[in-house]
Amino acid sequence: MARTWLQIRVDLEGGGGIECEPPPGRIFIVGPGHSFAQLAEAIDASFGRWDLSHLHVFELPDKRQVGFADVDDPGVLSHDELKVATELKPGEAFTYVFDLGDDWRHRCRVLADKLDPTDEYGPGPLPNRPVPIWGWGWIPDQYGRESAEELDLEG
Repeated sequence: MARTWLQIRVDLEGGGGIECEPPPGRIFIVGPGHSFAQLAEAIDASFGRWDLSHLHVFELPDKRQVGFADVDDPGVLSHDELKVATELKPGEAFTYVFDLGDDWRHRCRVLADKLDPTDEYGPGPLPNRPVPIWGWGWIPDQYGRESAEELDLEG
């Protein structure tokens, strides 16, 4: 198979009053047909987001914003329609923000080398969405909790 998939490094800078130093990160592989909505889902899952009722937005190098399409805000392009590999090139940096209230900020960069997904993911069926292939660091809770006792499961 050809080296057609992008590698995207995502570092979590912080949010919800938490600054991540050093920032935890993940490397994702992203195929030619994968959308920004699929990349958002992969990032959210990889950084332990479980309350997914929040808005998110990508800001591309040319300042275009990609997220939930909104007829009241035509400046935000549809994350379901735009393909990551069509809009971004190796070496480009962009941002992803999850939860526009708590502002979980992610610094993203398309790595220089494209790859053959079977080399990194294996010979089976290719993933139908972006997947992480490498990761590091401590992931803070989405709401800043540090123990199970703070969950109030008895409530």
